[in-house]
Amino acid sequence: MRSAAPDPRPLVVHVVYRFDTGGLENGVVNLIDGMRDWRHAVVALTEAMPGFCARIRRDDVSCYSLHQPPGHGCRSWPALLRILRALRPQVVHTRNLAALEMQPVAWWAGVPLRVHGEHGRDAEDPHGRSRKHQWIRRAYRPFVHRYVALSKELERYLVGTVGFSRHAVTQITNGVDVERFAPVAAPQRAPGCPFTEPGLCLAGTVGRMQTVKAQPLLAHAFVAALAQRPELRATLRLVLVGAGPLQAECEQILADAGLRDLAWLPGERSDVPAVMQGLDLFVLPSLAEGISNTILEAMASGLPVLATDVGGNADLVDDGVTGQIVPASDVPALADALGRWAQDEPARRAAGAAGRVRVVDKFSLPAMVSAYRRVYEQACR
Repeated sequence: MRSAAPDPRPLVVHVVYRFDTGGLENGVVNLIDGMRDWRHAVVALTEAMPGFCARIRRDDVSCYSLHQPPGHGCRSWPALLRILRALRPQVVHTRNLAALEMQPVAWWAGVPLRVHGEHGRDAEDPHGRSRKHQWIRRAYRPFVHRYVALSKELERYLVGTVGFSRHAVTQITNGVDVERFAPVAAPQRAPGCPFTEPGLCLAGTVGRMQTVKAQPLLAHAFVAALAQRPELRATLRLVLVGAGPLQAECEQILADAGLRDLAWLPGERSDVPAVMQGLDLFVLPSLAEGISNTILEAMASGLPVLATDVGGNADLVDDGVTGQIVPASDVPALADALGRWAQDEPARRAAGAAGRVRVVDKFSLPAMVSAYRRVYEQACR
């Protein structure tokens, strides 16, 4: 019996810390689904969660979990080396600081092109001032051929602060599936949402409930907005979608203010497009970001966006046109903006329509895929 011919398409192995719900991970899924002329594999240093892996809409992608314990990633080097020697990829693409530690393994395995992506920062170093983190990036520089920065701010950080050559850094903005995330004529509340009365304004966010996403700041801003504008109790509702350690804190903030019944916290949801279509205003209170997938998804869904001035948020939101940018960690500013947008439906509609146009023109999924393909093709040349 004749064996099947080997697949001639080149292979890229994506290395991440954890392959689970999140903006970085959604971006990897979108890239894999959009770049079908390449083969792909995903290696998670800790866990590649089966439910999230199922979001990949192709059956030729393998996902690996290395079950790395806390501490330096060198303990995962032998396992990753075995995988790379078996797969023999043309490209290894690591993402963020934890996965950067895997670049020496890719060098050791003789991978022709080694790429590292900077998607954002941790809450412990939101502004990139940590000398230790800068030193780590410099220490691994000899193993990396090409850096990808998701925002202009991260590109400036790698070139200006860390000191890399501008020729080694490519800035590629995330893309969004504008067919999957699309506006509807009138908000259609997500299944299970308790707020279905006409005339309501549902302001909400979607994301993992962890420190860097700062959902408690939004809960505090919601409480402050209703204190400043008591009339909004009749129309403004808060939606916090996501699971994580901050969920209980958000619920307590709302309960202490007597506003728990005006908020919906359903936990993690897999139907994010439907959640977006059920909102009237998207809010991102993050302490740090690279390029936010959820902002792009919200804009593609025709929502105005209220976001903090961190990372690449200002690259996405045209302040005063598609939404508003406010200072990070500033609850009064966030509360004031939340109240004003909640009371101005025409402004919300205009900003949402402008955001949809901006995403289609500048942040489409095909544009992102083409940019990554140009980087990866260096290995083929």
